[in-house]
Amino acid sequence: MRMRKPSIFEVNILYLVLGILLLYVGYLVQSREIFSGLLITEYILILLPNILYLKLRGFSLKSVLRLNPITLKQAIIIILIMLFAYPIVVFFNALFLAFLSNYSSTVPSTIPIPTNAYEFIIGILVIAISPGVCEEIMFRGTIYSAYEKLGNVKSIIITSVLFGLFHFNIFNFIGPTFLAIILSIILIKTNSIISSILGHILNNSIALIIGYIITNYSSEIDEYAINYTYVPEFNKVIMSLVFMAIIAIISSIILIWLIKRLPASEKMDYSFDLHNITFVKESFIFIRYIPVAIIFVIYIVLNYKLLFNV
Repeated sequence: MRMRKPSIFEVNILYLVLGILLLYVGYLVQSREIFSGLLITEYILILLPNILYLKLRGFSLKSVLRLNPITLKQAIIIILIMLFAYPIVVFFNALFLAFLSNYSSTVPSTIPIPTNAYEFIIGILVIAISPGVCEEIMFRGTIYSAYEKLGNVKSIIITSVLFGLFHFNIFNFIGPTFLAIILSIILIKTNSIISSILGHILNNSIALIIGYIITNYSSEIDEYAINYTYVPEFNKVIMSLVFMAIIAIISSIILIWLIKRLPASEKMDYSFDLHNITFVKESFIFIRYIPVAIIFVIYIVLNYKLLFNV
């Protein structure tokens, strides 16, 4: 028997509502106190509405969210996948930021960087684990379950872009979008949201660890930079991009190999047969994408102001 899944229109409305809540409520509570604000944002504004929506609509949480276990081998390969995906994310971000630098010299910080061990532990709980659970349930759970009827390629691209837009920061668009693509592939191969949650937590943890190391050893880094042979700023940028490109290419080759080696789930969920879907013939099918279009317009307006200081 085919299990019921959310519709695209419904999850798009949910996406719009939560996006507005994030902008007006989430940013407000985060501006007052970042860590408690992030917890409120993730658990109250993102996780709770998704669970309530699924329960009130009578959907099976196990089916929609793919609450299936993963094997130890899958977990180990996912850890390696995220380790080699990170340099690629960094390279794409660097390229994008280099391009945006032509329009704005301001690059807002995307996450609070811990300066001591206590802040680091809190950061892992708040910045790595909480988004890893809550955002995955929303995007690779609720939203992806609706879009998967379009086929794997389209659903991965669309939901990944939606994930990138949901950060409402053009400086933080490329990284999350690429991350979402990797997490979606992992989700499909393992048929388990546990795998994408693990991957998301690992990605955020890596960023946090690197930020923590740089912050605590900034004096040593600055001293090295001062004693280093003078190189013009433009040449430094080019050299850095070339170095990152080489690392990204090597990482990409290993990443593709790891994804191919990731064992597929032996108990795939065939209850939702993508090949036998009968699409509803709607004269105004574009209406279901209006909520997403509204978010896109808001995103453009906000980032236009951010880039050009309007």
